[in-house]
Order: sequence, then C-alpha cells, then structure tokens
Amino acid sequence: MTTTPAVDALDARLIALLHAEPRIGVLECARRLSVARGTVQARLDKLLARGVIQDFGPSINPAALGYSVMAFMTLEIAQVHGHRPVAAHLARIPEVLEAHTVTGSGDLVCRIVARTNSDLQRVIDQIVSFEGVVRGSSVIALAEQVPYRTMPLVAAAVAEPSRISQT
Repeated sequence: MTTTPAVDALDARLIALLHAEPRIGVLECARRLSVARGTVQARLDKLLARGVIQDFGPSINPAALGYSVMAFMTLEIAQVHGHRPVAAHLARIPEVLEAHTVTGSGDLVCRIVARTNSDLQRVIDQIVSFEGVVRGSSVIALAEQVPYRTMPLVAAAVAEPSRISQT
C-alpha cells in the first residue's frame, strides 16, 4: 500500500516560489501559480501544519555578522546524565548553531561559529567546560562546497512518491 506523498506538484511549485521570493504574499502566489487565493492559503496551512514549511524568517549569514570561522565539533558525553543536560548547555551558547545526536564514536555533532581561530578556542572551551561533556573533537570548515539546501528534496519527493510504501 502506498502512502500519501508529502507534497504534490502544486505544493512543490508553491514551495519553490516562496523559497525564491520569501516576501511574496498569498495573493501574488495565487496569481503566479494560476490558482485561487483560497487554494494557496489552504495548501500553505497544510504545509505549515505538517511541518514541511517550518518558518518564513530571514536566512542569516554568520560571516556577515563577523563570525567567519565555522567548525564542526563531535562531543562524547557522560552517559549517566543523557543528552538533555548537554543539549541545554549548548543551547545557551550563541555560537552553537545546531547540535544533533548521532551514531558512531561520538554522541553529538555541533556546528559552531566564531569570530577568529582564537575565539573558536573560547567557544570550544565553553562547550567542553560542562561536566556532562567527556571529550570534544573539532574540525574547522575551510570552504562551503554545497550550501544547506532543501529544494532538491522537494523535487525528489514529487518525482518519486512511490518510493515511500508500506507492506
């Protein structure tokens, strides 16, 4: 039995339009997509409710704010306390952009930024100072080769809805 696809062609076109022009209004989306305003609003509401579209906020470039050094840090944590206390600690550090629980030799992987390499040392020291962190290992990102992107996933979800099936 095939499940309902996450997005259809109209959803994908709406997402692409909002991605290209985030400040566009619902009425203008309807005009450009040649559908009723109510259709766009209903689709948008469903995409938001299902979490397909997560926000409409601006995309911020840390380097433009003076945080030109980016690094990835793998943390091993004390298993007795679990991930939550460490995640709460990381959430209080502005330079921690994201943190994910992972499989493998580490427990968490974080993307962090700093103003300089010496400032990166300060951020790393702040991260590993928490008693729940046993060890940290970091690598500095030299150049972005593929920026964070999701539009290819939208296209793939429409093109291959039958890949998701239940037996």
